[in-house]
Amino acid sequence: MARSAAKPLPEPASYEQALAELDRLVAQMEDGQMPLDQLLDAYRRASELLQFCRSRLQAVEEQVKVLDEGVLKPWVAP
Repeated sequence: MARSAAKPLPEPASYEQALAELDRLVAQMEDGQMPLDQLLDAYRRASELLQFCRSRLQAVEEQVKVLDEGVLKPWVAP
């Protein structure tokens, strides 16, 4: 996972892809076997992925508000 800090990795194609990559990174970091420089790169990437996921969730929430006439309603399981 070693990479230059000047060259960011591409944005994930989807929320699900970002979440899967984030899960892999967290598992690798928790394993405790990563060299320090790779750990730092993994942390940076995980932060990018987390921000991507948050922005996607925020966009969906805004779309739901529009569909529900401006009011975000609590989720009720069917």
